[in-house]
Amino acid sequence: MLSDAQLHTHALSTRDYLLAQGKQLVTAESCTGGYIGKILTDIAGSSAWYRGGAIVYSNALKEAILGVRSETLAMHGAVSSETAVEMARGALDRAGGDIALSVTGVAGPDGGTPAKPVGTVWFGWAWRTPSGIQSRAALETFAGDRDAVRRQSVARALMELQKL
Repeated sequence: MLSDAQLHTHALSTRDYLLAQGKQLVTAESCTGGYIGKILTDIAGSSAWYRGGAIVYSNALKEAILGVRSETLAMHGAVSSETAVEMARGALDRAGGDIALSVTGVAGPDGGTPAKPVGTVWFGWAWRTPSGIQSRAALETFAGDRDAVRRQSVARALMELQKL
């Protein structure tokens, strides 16, 4: 399992990346429940590169706070590439900043289905370019208990962010 020290290292790398790019990050978290925001704000001075984020555990809040379309949730579910992208785009649109990341998944121990077992996590990233907002999504299936799934999700979201 990823340790607190390893997650802190990912947060420091994210800080360095964002400062070097002169960009600010916003987050939209479901299954991670604010874990990403927590490890980023553990770093003093994080307000220079992290604007904040939304914890949107319920579908109702995904819609109300981030503007995820009810049609998307009905057709694809909360744990889907479509929802992850709409969450990231909504965070960027509503909270500002330059880059957004989102996480939505099944951390367990309950809630999994054959199609979306425990450990299924979708990530979304959205970023501003001169030609408009770009976005993409990625899927991971993590092993382990609830804490392990959440920690792996935090690390994956931050590592991929640095590739944008």
